[in-house]
Amino acid sequence: MIGLVVNPVAGVGGPAGLAGSDGADVQRLALARGARSRVQERTAAALAVLAARHPSLEVLTAAGPMGADAVRAAALVPRVVYAASSAASSAASSARDLAECTGSSRREPVHSTTSRALDGDTEETDAADTARAVEAVAKAGAELILVVGGDGTLRDAVAGLGAFTTPHERAVSAGKAPCSAETTQVMRSCERMPAVLGIPAGVKMYSPVFAVSPAAAGAIAADWVAQGVLPTEEREVLDIDEAALRRARVDPVLHGFLRVPVRRGRTQARKAPTPASEAAAVEAAARGAVARMRPGVRYLLGPGGTTAEVARQLGVVGTPLGVDVVLDGAVTVAGASEQQLLAETAAGPAQAVVTVIGGQGFLLGRGNQQLSASVIRSLGDEPLMVVAPEQKIIDLRGRPLLVDTGDAALDARLSGHVRITTGVGTSSLYAVASSHTL
Repeated sequence: MIGLVVNPVAGVGGPAGLAGSDGADVQRLALARGARSRVQERTAAALAVLAARHPSLEVLTAAGPMGADAVRAAALVPRVVYAASSAASSAASSARDLAECTGSSRREPVHSTTSRALDGDTEETDAADTARAVEAVAKAGAELILVVGGDGTLRDAVAGLGAFTTPHERAVSAGKAPCSAETTQVMRSCERMPAVLGIPAGVKMYSPVFAVSPAAAGAIAADWVAQGVLPTEEREVLDIDEAALRRARVDPVLHGFLRVPVRRGRTQARKAPTPASEAAAVEAAARGAVARMRPGVRYLLGPGGTTAEVARQLGVVGTPLGVDVVLDGAVTVAGASEQQLLAETAAGPAQAVVTVIGGQGFLLGRGNQQLSASVIRSLGDEPLMVVAPEQKIIDLRGRPLLVDTGDAALDARLSGHVRITTGVGTSSLYAVASSHTL
């Protein structure tokens, strides 16, 4: 069976320029800055693909915005196995889900916690809710669990499956025991662990446990139902300490492993850091980008090591994993939100400066959601200046660069070929594709 667990507030911090969405205070600040989570839209996009191929499919899920609402909207059948109690929420769908959850022995909730209304449309749930929901879905018999969110949400999924597995299985998931054919016991552990696939809807999605887009996740899930099983790999779940990140410390931490269905071109690769040996190439690429900049143009410097080098050569201090607006060599807005970027682009000509996420090939949609579809549309006919050392392009081995703004029409418009600045006077033309069409 297919399972679904949704983090209702995933990704809300991205458009707000907050480098993540962890914690109720961060979520409230994001809402105060005019940001909103697009998690339900991205869940719907995945389930639409699944429903088109398997109408009326029963899906194990959690109550209300944690899954059942989206399952029901896709004309699929939710079987609710977890509900987070809400004293503040009286939505009819949540009441119905709670009734389903207690209506029979096969729909008993594993656990419930108190949640409060975050705003008019979104309930506040915490990491424990995600972990418990994943645990409940796994115990109910899901063979593939779709988890909607970012790296932090998949980290919670690891915790939920840790409670579901035996001590030896937890050692396998945490990387303390091998998941290979070395022993029959280990192989049995690997086989019993449900497969998990992330539907990308967060801010940071560096772990190789996500599909490249919601549509790709839906297609993989549909293949799983049709074929009974797909090839899987044990893959790392990485996350960055967001509080440390806001103090300019970027230290990804390994939190465990998940068994992930792998489809070439549809399952995301791990983010690869730029090697220290590439420092000269990064510097040359940044010099090339600076040489192309024109007076009077606002440049929206996106996150990444190469764009950080662009900022250094311009003589400004960049924001880690943020977007800074630079005009004629001076920062006008540091760590800008989507709304601030729209205000800046309305004030005069502007262009976004982005780099390639190593190993994955993403230009938009991974860690730079401030550069939203609305912002990119406001930039005119040539919205992107792409800058990257040549080796990053070579390492893609012919795979296209990817864009995932959440706006299918815009992603299609950005597809084709883009010029990548690799040095002063040197550049390459390279293919770009919408991640939704893979």
